[in-house]
Amino acid sequence: MEEGDSIALVYIPGIQYLTGQAFDLKAITEAAHSKGCYMGTDLAHAIGNIELHLTDWGVDFACWCNYKYVCSSPAGIAGFYLHEKHAYNFDLPRMMGWWAHKRNKRFDRPTLNNRLDMQPGAVGFTMTTTPCLDIVTLIASLNVFKLTDMKTLREKSRLLTGYYELLLKNLSSDNLESDQEPKAKKKKSTATVKIITPSDPDQRGCCLALKMSCSGEEVCKRMLQRGITYQWRSHDHP
Repeated sequence: MEEGDSIALVYIPGIQYLTGQAFDLKAITEAAHSKGCYMGTDLAHAIGNIELHLTDWGVDFACWCNYKYVCSSPAGIAGFYLHEKHAYNFDLPRMMGWWAHKRNKRFDRPTLNNRLDMQPGAVGFTMTTTPCLDIVTLIASLNVFKLTDMKTLREKSRLLTGYYELLLKNLSSDNLESDQEPKAKKKKSTATVKIITPSDPDQRGCCLALKMSCSGEEVCKRMLQRGITYQWRSHDHP
């Protein structure tokens, strides 16, 4: 880290959402701390996807959404992690909210100086009442996760993603021809599909990002014809 001495915070995703690359958070955290930087990570595409050991790795804080791989429902409630070494550091910058006040004192009459008696840990960063419906859907999802563990899920994920990768690598241009044209009029396609996600299973989750030489929108339309649900975005996006 050439600029490490001038950097206060290193903040990166656990998995890069455009390429599907999983970063070595343990090594990056060690490098950040060696220069006196705090280490934070956005786990939106990593939570529920890969194994995470934030406390063991020394990550200072992390945040994520639960509606992707955790499947907590559309617009589901987010999550926040704070390393235990910061649990009682109440001087850390934060947006104050009454829900951060100690639970057994929240409804007491305010003290003369009207100061919060904050709870330690991540809960000390909460702002206000938790949305009940969002919590119910998250609990339902977490109950499913409790039936197994991330190590087992990752073993299955590696196999499924590897098989998907194998199918894509053996995809011939003939499979990309239009289904709408009569066979006699079909022209041989020169379309290609390139996987830009690392081939090393340790450097990816279950997402494979594809770069196509043909119209991605047209490919999505043909997927829909085959009963496959998709989300189309007009720019390069997995």
